Amino acid sequence: MPKDPYKDKLFKASPYASKTPVIGRLVCVLDAELPERELELSPFPSRAVLKNEIHELILTDQAGAGPGAKVNHIAYLGFFEVLEGGILLKDDKLQINGETIGHLAGYDFTHLPNHMNIIIKTEQPLQTGHIRGLSCGDPVTFSFTPNTTNRH
Repeated sequence: MPKDPYKDKLFKASPYASKTPVIGRLVCVLDAELPERELELSPFPSRAVLKNEIHELILTDQAGAGPGAKVNHIAYLGFFEVLEGGILLKDDKLQINGETIGHLAGYDFTHLPNHMNIIIKTEQPLQTGHIRGLSCGDPVTFSFTPNTTNRH
């Protein structure tokens, strides 16, 4: 069976040196919070997203949220359409309307092939998209901050 570089921990440091931002726009604003959602985050730190795909944005304040974790306490932000596809990566910064919402923690595949749940870790109190005052059409950007420590 072939090795998976993430599951088998073959990388000593992040292999991602640079990447373009993933850009989109909100197409649906949500207004719900759940204390016991039991999202199962994928072990993979990256996912490719294609232009015109629609995916769900979900906030969590749960400590330890990341690849392979189970996430319970969540607030729903909304759905966004990808306008400029690319690679989403753990720790990418999510901005909506230029405001930093949090950093990408991981992905849940419960609703595939319809859409992917993208889980965003925040240090702020959880707020739904509606409570945050988000609107359909608001710009969404995932941007990359390279990890320069431990690189070859």
